[in-house]
Amino acid sequence: VQLQASGGGLVRPGGSLRLSCGVSGLDRKDYAIGWFRQAPGKEREGVSFISSASARRYYADSVVGRFTISRDDAKNMVYLEMNNLKPEDTAVYYCAHTWATLYGTNWLLDSKYKYWGQGTQVTVSS
Repeated sequence: VQLQASGGGLVRPGGSLRLSCGVSGLDRKDYAIGWFRQAPGKEREGVSFISSASARRYYADSVVGRFTISRDDAKNMVYLEMNNLKPEDTAVYYCAHTWATLYGTNWLLDSKYKYWGQGTQVTVSS
């Protein structure tokens, strides 16, 4: 399984970006994807999660109402639409794959994910 994260960049506060996560090496679609981020000097934290068939979507409190996660299984892609970006959103963003069925806050545990993308840098600055 390989994950390829892309779409990061430099954006001004209040701006928008759409991150993409391409998933390859799978015949099955019943996987879930989590987006995580890590800012300099900070621990990696969960940002959003989407289960198989988009049955469940979870968001960190800090991004609720601003970020939207979606998936297109026909293209093996998962997206993270980020609006009203703030300087505190600056981080390297990673997508991660899991076969596990996660509920509640379990999606925040990076130990639940086996495969990780390489990360894409998001910088929010004026």
